[in-house]
Amino acid sequence: MEAFYRTHAYLVEHTNAPVRRVLMDEIDWNDRMIGIKGSRGVGKTTFLLQYAKEQFGVNDRQCLYINMNNFYFEGRGIADFAGDFVRHGGKVLLIDQVFKQPNWSSELRKCYDSYPNLKIVFTGSSVMRLKDENPELNGIVKSYNLRGFSFREFINLKAGTTLKPYTLDEILNDHERLVKQILPRVSPLRYFQDYLHHGYYPFFLEQRNFSENLLKTMNMMTEVDILLIKQIELKYLTKIKKLFYLLAVNGPGAPNVSSLADAIETSRATVMNYIKNLADARLINIIYPVGQDFPKKPSKVMMHNSNLMYAIYPIHVEQQDVMETFFVNALWKDHQVNQGGKEPFYIVDGDKKFRICDATGDQKIRYQPDAYYMRYNTEVGKDNRIPLWLLGFLY
Repeated sequence: MEAFYRTHAYLVEHTNAPVRRVLMDEIDWNDRMIGIKGSRGVGKTTFLLQYAKEQFGVNDRQCLYINMNNFYFEGRGIADFAGDFVRHGGKVLLIDQVFKQPNWSSELRKCYDSYPNLKIVFTGSSVMRLKDENPELNGIVKSYNLRGFSFREFINLKAGTTLKPYTLDEILNDHERLVKQILPRVSPLRYFQDYLHHGYYPFFLEQRNFSENLLKTMNMMTEVDILLIKQIELKYLTKIKKLFYLLAVNGPGAPNVSSLADAIETSRATVMNYIKNLADARLINIIYPVGQDFPKKPSKVMMHNSNLMYAIYPIHVEQQDVMETFFVNALWKDHQVNQGGKEPFYIVDGDKKFRICDATGDQKIRYQPDAYYMRYNTEVGKDNRIPLWLLGFLY
């Protein structure tokens, strides 16, 4: 136990979260069992350690961070360890990568039933279905999603500002006033391209090649998050990776499922299942027509965020595709995004029409009063013409 306390103290002391994540204030920390999901690389470990630092400090033994990657847990269950921790006066156990332990969900249930004064906060992959696939956790776990940096968080980090987030309704109804508040403090377009290229994943702050690091992370998402958690045999890994590459190279659009099935030598149904797995891993986003969902064929598949586009196929990145990817990614957390028929519109939350367009060429566009036009290559807007970058302030 002493070794774990020493590791905890070192990690907490040396944790430096350059941006305080909005999720820190959205979680009800009074709950006894809290699950934080997120794709690999978005900062889940730092998030746990930052919570420990804020609430307990470095040497408070009531809180302990452990990582299931530790070989110690190959021979000891979470519940057994938690019992020791409670007997040492422990109150809050932070468990990173909980899915690395077999029977982790039943172990957490045992902790919940056996130690009523113990709070557990654990992290897991975005592909985990905490309640659907783990009925023993139903009714006891509160689940949250940690995302990569928003454009707002990226600006605050780079420019040293403290800009706050806005709701979608605030942006749609009051964007002219909001922009007038922001522009005197910072020029968003100065940072926008950098964010699109490398600003979503916090590890851009590390002194390593970002694209190589992201490619490594993407491989881990397929090899661990999809294969291990979904219990897919290793021999199918190359098919999943090839499918992901083909989807990336083809750009945002309706997938030709038959062609993809031929290319990776599998069935159409398997292709659809793999596409769903890639979406769960936050490698792609799937867009359906209004009222439809999986397992129907999607009307559009695109990368989950624009950083992935530049990493996987940098020689073929179209500006319009990047901007639409940014749009969907920005709205994805709290809003439903659908394809709006044959017209170049997205439907958000079932009733709002959006079109993404270039402000430098919008004289060709016939504006409709019942739609919102998210325009890039401009910092300002008017009426239903709104600067696209402002959607980066949704969280």
